[in-house]
Amino acid sequence: MTEATTLSKKDFTSDQEVRWCPGCGDYAVLAAVQSLLPELGARPESTVFVSGIGCSSRFPYYMDTYGIHSIHGRAPAIATGIAASRQDLDVWVITGDGDALSIGGNHLVHALRRNVNINILLFNNEIYGLTKGQYSPTSPLGSVHKSTPMGSIDRPLNPVALALGAEATFVARSIDTDRKHLTEVLRAAYEHRGASFVEIYQNCVVFNDDAFQAITDRETKVINQIPLRQDQPIVFGKDGEHAVVARPDGSMKILPTDEAGDRVVIHDAHKDEPTTAFALARLSHNPTGPTPLGVFRDVKRPVYDDMLNDQIAQAKAKRDDGDLQALLESGNVWDVLKS
Repeated sequence: MTEATTLSKKDFTSDQEVRWCPGCGDYAVLAAVQSLLPELGARPESTVFVSGIGCSSRFPYYMDTYGIHSIHGRAPAIATGIAASRQDLDVWVITGDGDALSIGGNHLVHALRRNVNINILLFNNEIYGLTKGQYSPTSPLGSVHKSTPMGSIDRPLNPVALALGAEATFVARSIDTDRKHLTEVLRAAYEHRGASFVEIYQNCVVFNDDAFQAITDRETKVINQIPLRQDQPIVFGKDGEHAVVARPDGSMKILPTDEAGDRVVIHDAHKDEPTTAFALARLSHNPTGPTPLGVFRDVKRPVYDDMLNDQIAQAKAKRDDGDLQALLESGNVWDVLKS
């Protein structure tokens, strides 16, 4: 047997010129994915990237894999078809906060609730970058942009809370500037069987620069990043001086660790009941203060692709000749005749 060829980042990097604005956070995410895939044992010929429309949606051009630059907001629907019909492929969806949560909100929710075996990476820069700076579904309340000169009056969506509400089986959040953390989260998403949803805070240097400064600046990130580590107390700060505790109503709040005592929440992403994960997601609506980063939920559920293909196999087995078309045309059918 011939040994499998060892691959590197170069094997997943296309010959296309990367055309994002200098300093765009997309570069960091691209580099992380290109470096991680060979470590995971992925193969270019067995990998597909599907995107919609937006700055992030240029991603498939820069991967030396199969790729589809698809319709605005419809990437999850196209990826569902690929995953269901070709279970031998690794399917990734690259989308943005506008593409996924505005015109594509419906498709995103259904891909998550069905638990399709795809990895969805949502690049969240809280702005429409490709169309030059309009507010997006995740722009903070009061945001002043080209389409909201007097400030946005829309309450923003919380992508992690939305995914949890759709019963996604894997939900995580990372950030473009932390290569190590991002790689760990992407690895966990890939290893999860079912729908994986990863929100990535991604800086837009042109239209929304420093939107995530509170959790990226060297001086402030140590007091604002709340790391979620499996089976570990949720504490943060330079010396772990802050802690997350649960209120009697199930919501979360932050207290000094000394004051929290034994009430500090122990993180368990494998808990089937999503209430705690949802409360953590709502701890910070926008990353301007203490913000949880990591895996919120990672549970096992039946996978849509498997169940669909099982039904097809059962349907074929009902006919000795395995003719599925004949089965579909049998039984309760009507012939429509022209008068």
